Amino acid sequence: MATDILVPTLGESVSTATVARWLKQAGEAVAADEPLVELETDKVTVEVNAPAAGVLEAIAAQQGAEVEPGALLGSIAAGSAAAPAKAAAAPAPAAAPVTPGAGTASAKPPGTGGGSVAASEDKGQTQAPPPLPAAAKLMAENNVTAAQVGTGTAKDGRIAKGDVIDFLSRPAAAAAPAAAPKAERALDAGEERVKMTRLRATIARRLKEAQNTAAMLTTFNEVDMGAVMAMRAEYKDGFEKKHGTKLGFMSFFVTACVAALKEFPAVNAEIEGGDTVIYRNFVHMGIAVGGPSGLVVPVLRNADQMGFAEIEKRIADFGKRVRDGQLKLEEMAGGSFTITNGGIYGSLMSTPILNPPQSGILGMHKIQERPMAIGGKVEIRPMMYLALSYDHRIVDGKEAVSFLVRVKEGLEDPRRLMLGL
Repeated sequence: MATDILVPTLGESVSTATVARWLKQAGEAVAADEPLVELETDKVTVEVNAPAAGVLEAIAAQQGAEVEPGALLGSIAAGSAAAPAKAAAAPAPAAAPVTPGAGTASAKPPGTGGGSVAASEDKGQTQAPPPLPAAAKLMAENNVTAAQVGTGTAKDGRIAKGDVIDFLSRPAAAAAPAAAPKAERALDAGEERVKMTRLRATIARRLKEAQNTAAMLTTFNEVDMGAVMAMRAEYKDGFEKKHGTKLGFMSFFVTACVAALKEFPAVNAEIEGGDTVIYRNFVHMGIAVGGPSGLVVPVLRNADQMGFAEIEKRIADFGKRVRDGQLKLEEMAGGSFTITNGGIYGSLMSTPILNPPQSGILGMHKIQERPMAIGGKVEIRPMMYLALSYDHRIVDGKEAVSFLVRVKEGLEDPRRLMLGL
């Protein structure tokens, strides 16, 4: 009996993926949980593992095919030995998009996009590995060459879609598109027309969805970061020596938000079906992280059960794997609340947009010294503006303001966080 290989869930904001390459060929023996195929999305590359041991019997989605969650990628037949080698066939064109429920196609070799570097026989020089299929497609659409993009961030230096998106986002790349699409109006002097990338279009759609669905409102406050900065300066060396990771600011914010979410559970809840509220007895904290393909939001699951050291280690690990393109799709799903830090880019104040179906998101900003009236005197203090955007359908204004005040109190007196007060 054959076992189907299906496209896994691709995350809350990802609906399709491209088959980047097959790691096994039809007829080869595979072990359970062995990586079989790489799928490339707008944000990350994910490996699909074998659901069972046996022989890779058929490949339904060839390299370059666009697939949806639940679509059939191939099948595994029971058995432990590789099937007899099949006769070589002419290379097949890229498969059409595969939808859930598609029938199993006949087995064909999956192309050669393995990422190894080939040596030139006549010149003895090294050739650049080919771009990943989704990257190649985006490059063709925008008339971009591999030489323009440069060395990629994928395995063996292959160009990934994120590398192309990053290149197109540069002013120099956008300034000279080779062939503008058919214009709806004539361009005036100094204007240019550039096609929106898939990632940018996805972000735009999600942001508009949040605005159209939620009754979004933002409340602001400011926090004196002096106490957190003093504690961090005093203990950062000992903390790093003991735990092997640096003590940053995010662990304080995560802990403060966890405490406030327990007091105001509506901010950690979501609306289902327009008339039902789902309350959670846990906190899955989303932490927005900037990467080469844009902003992604990995999730600290059960952050309410974590200490400072574990929070910092997990965030550092997320940051590294986002930069390396190794973040898994399931690690970006299921968040119940999000923290985003525009301060690292210099933002003094902004209005964060909800990450549906969540009901709240906290925006951190730049720490800036400002004159403050304290005890009848003016002092220069390190201040940060905080912004809480929330869904007013489920969170009342009083709850939102009180939530932000609790976060402020916890940060201005971090001893409260240590004592659980």
